[in-house]
Amino acid sequence: MKLQISLCVIFMSLLFISCGINAGKDVGQKKHEEISVLRYDKLLGEYVRSNSFSAMQKLTMDYRQQTKLLIEDVLAIGTVEDDTIFQRLKSFYSDTTLLRLLSDVEAKFPKLDLIEEELTKGFQNLKKEVPDIHFPLVYSQVSAFNESIVVVDTLLGISLDKYMGEDYPLYKRFYYEYQRSSMRPERIVPDCLSFYLMSRYSMNFHEGTCLLDFMMHSGKINYVVQQILGYDNVGVAIGFSEKEYQWCEEHEEKIWSEMLSKGHIYARDPMIMRYYMKPAPSVEMFGESAPALLGSWIGARIIAAYMKKHKHFGLKDLLEMTDYHKMFEESGYMAS
Repeated sequence: MKLQISLCVIFMSLLFISCGINAGKDVGQKKHEEISVLRYDKLLGEYVRSNSFSAMQKLTMDYRQQTKLLIEDVLAIGTVEDDTIFQRLKSFYSDTTLLRLLSDVEAKFPKLDLIEEELTKGFQNLKKEVPDIHFPLVYSQVSAFNESIVVVDTLLGISLDKYMGEDYPLYKRFYYEYQRSSMRPERIVPDCLSFYLMSRYSMNFHEGTCLLDFMMHSGKINYVVQQILGYDNVGVAIGFSEKEYQWCEEHEEKIWSEMLSKGHIYARDPMIMRYYMKPAPSVEMFGESAPALLGSWIGARIIAAYMKKHKHFGLKDLLEMTDYHKMFEESGYMAS
């Protein structure tokens, strides 16, 4: 089974992955269903820097599942059953760059109060719509620039090292500018909700699955994130800048006409799907430089049109709907 990973492939994960690994111990959550983020990253830093025996005991006993996920899935440096794995873990993070990263993360995020408040708000709003959901057990980690968000059963892990801000010096050595633009603290909460929803409401593959299915599934997730977090527009949920959002809004009809004229909405060609769904610096659209993720944008617009025509539908109904071709036909999107 594969682990859900990295915001930069969040939309491509719709194309290629479904996930799930059994998770464990109930830690990191307050009473009355409020999100409290367990600072697993600080515990790991304590162990690496001081070789603390008490920290190692907590890693192995109190937070065993988080440690197993980090070692075996995120870093892929071995298995927790290996007698030498903790020496290997310490050696791995003792690299000069990673020691700096551990320190920089603690300095950048001394507290996570605002993130906890926004996550609590988001999950409380989601629970009003979907009463049977359970709040995840949220923890923070340093993934050595691997996964951004990890969602496995009841656990949700936030890799704070992937949200240090687009101007963080170390990013310039490893990431392109378009990738750095999404590596901001402001993206933590929408990313958490997006990955959580994708893990719970995965893509329904079927014979004939085409671009329209991927667009509407992604659009559905982003539409719900917009609603539960109270964003003014779905571009914020997707991660568009204000300029990108304005471009899409101004050219929406033209984008749709282009897709129709080229017969793309029912395309099954992986190259066409990647063009519309994969993060990139930009794409070319009718001779102009356009934002990437246009498929997610159009998908969300179709979903909004559908929900406008079906006012009796709640977010739970929407999340459970998977017949995207029928939804498209009933949406009246761009109907003349």
